[in-house]
Amino acid sequence: MSSYFVFGRRATVRASFAVGLLPILVFALLPAVAVFVISFTDVRALPFLPVNWVGVENYKSFFSAAHLGYNVNALKNTFIFAFLVTIIQNVLALLIAVLFNQPLRGTTFYRSVVFLPTILGVTVIGLIWSLMFNPTASPGAAIWHWFGANTAFFGDPKIALYLVIFVQVWAGIGVAVVIYLAGLQAIPAELYEVASIDGASSWQKLRLITYPLLAPSVTANMLLCIVGSLQSYQLIYVLTGPNNDATQVLSLAIFTQGFGGSAAGGSAQSQGYAAAISVVQFVMVGVISLIVLAYLRKREERL
Repeated sequence: MSSYFVFGRRATVRASFAVGLLPILVFALLPAVAVFVISFTDVRALPFLPVNWVGVENYKSFFSAAHLGYNVNALKNTFIFAFLVTIIQNVLALLIAVLFNQPLRGTTFYRSVVFLPTILGVTVIGLIWSLMFNPTASPGAAIWHWFGANTAFFGDPKIALYLVIFVQVWAGIGVAVVIYLAGLQAIPAELYEVASIDGASSWQKLRLITYPLLAPSVTANMLLCIVGSLQSYQLIYVLTGPNNDATQVLSLAIFTQGFGGSAAGGSAQSQGYAAAISVVQFVMVGVISLIVLAYLRKREERL
């Protein structure tokens, strides 16, 4: 008896997968392997310089005492940035999604307003918030003056990182709201009707229906936010520049080492050293993502 195959011939499916796999190999896997190989060399962007195989010297340099203070500060800022962005963005996005899921007047307009920052470029967002937090004349400065205080905002090391986190949350919350809203609207209304007939309170509906069925959306949003914030540097570069210790993160260190802008972290514009930092960051992001994914999957099974 011949087995039925929904896609017709298997050769067609294999050819389709091959076509889809080819761009991933060319534009993702091969560059990743190349970066790993480059991390064992002293390649620089200067022409006519010989490229030497240096083994694990770039990795030793990353963990050496000469760069330890700079890299520890970058790692600390990276974890603070990723943790606060992930928590604040998800809590706010969930609250906004629950609000937008109600039959309110003008909901479509408000959804568009919340999603609008997502389509703006990083430079545009940086310009907007640089004007909003201009130390001499801006709405932010006016509010600060109400309390009799002055600050340089993005130039103030005490608050610069938190202002960047605020801007990052503002810029990325639209996608998180859309994912939560899709999850909320996928929950059958009949479940709430049956729960109401059984006398369930609003809290019981939230705890026993909404919370468990929204768990896949929470997992997706948390992972997207963690991976994105651990790799983010563009907004930080635009808002505070490449040489601000208060906002130095690991991704920005990779950029400045690879393309210039700062010599604080070691030999400037050393693509081999930048590639080594990239590998360290890849391992760090991979380990954290897998741990969080395993925890969230187990949490989904328990609900």
